[in-house]
Amino acid sequence: MALNCGIVGLPNVGKSTIFSALTAAPAEAANYPFCTINPNLGIVDVPDGRLEMLVSKFTPKKRVPATVEFVDIAGLVKGASKGEGLGNQFLSHIREVNVIAQVVRCFEDPDIVHVNNRVDPADDMETVNLELAFADLDTVEKRLEKAGRSMRVLGGDEKKTAAAMAAVLEKLKPLLADGKAARTAGLNDDERLAIADCHLITAKPMLYVCNCAEDTVRNPSPHVEAVKKITQAEDAEVVCICGKFEAELAALESAAERAEFLAEIGLEESALASLARGVYRLMGLRTFFTAGEDECRAWTIRAGDTAPKAAGVIHSDFERGFIKAEVYSFDDLVTYGTPARIREAGKYRMEGRDYVVRDGDVLFFKFNV
Repeated sequence: MALNCGIVGLPNVGKSTIFSALTAAPAEAANYPFCTINPNLGIVDVPDGRLEMLVSKFTPKKRVPATVEFVDIAGLVKGASKGEGLGNQFLSHIREVNVIAQVVRCFEDPDIVHVNNRVDPADDMETVNLELAFADLDTVEKRLEKAGRSMRVLGGDEKKTAAAMAAVLEKLKPLLADGKAARTAGLNDDERLAIADCHLITAKPMLYVCNCAEDTVRNPSPHVEAVKKITQAEDAEVVCICGKFEAELAALESAAERAEFLAEIGLEESALASLARGVYRLMGLRTFFTAGEDECRAWTIRAGDTAPKAAGVIHSDFERGFIKAEVYSFDDLVTYGTPARIREAGKYRMEGRDYVVRDGDVLFFKFNV
């Protein structure tokens, strides 16, 4: 399952620094615009205390967490929707991701140039969001023209499909022209399906990452408060990160050193852990586990997936030959302590093909091929 998050924003807001801290993968970071040209890719483990508890219970030979791919995309500038800066590259790369994390500069530093020569989060966010909306507007206008031709020359189901798409695009057009995101249109499932192959950027889920100074991570600055005020209207998630601090934390060699470093400043975990989990939630993902002496693993599925679908994530043969799933919940493991006691309490279940897997289920599949 290809799951990725694009890290976007204006040049010099700290995208590459945050990417490097997230992924422990080197990404060029420099004090000039368009340092990043080709996207940098990195895989990030999704922190999950449930997996750690399973590992402590089963002491397996192998521990495998869920992961998300992060993509560090070139900085966007005003006019990107018309090809300014690296606009065309930026837009093509961002269309390929599932979720967008927009990094907003919320720190003052005269030694790091700002593309507009001033730190103004509200203005920065407006620039990025307008360019994304205008890029989608261009797409919508082209697809409306194509749908109109299809309705004139085609018939039957093809004409109905084109008409359904055109109706949704007409609904989105004035919204995008006003600089608003397609995801705020309140589309239903059928409407989203009708325009799925348009790959609209602003239809993708987005969260905002405030890149803060070290002394404002726990005590939000006016810049951070400005971001939160704007995002309230969109009901968007905001994560505060100090890119410089997270880079220093990521450079520490051991988990013990990182824990000590966090404790010294009064934090329980890295802000990047919150970001990884936030992205995972925005993608509409759920986690189930397999656990035993050989391996404890977190598996990624989409909300609403049934047991056979979850089995297919492990191996296609599991889905094809699915018989049943033995299930208990992580919460029951916390309550009763062992699978044997869960069974004694009558909480160990056998589920069939129609069972919708819940977040935190521990599963064992039976199949025959």
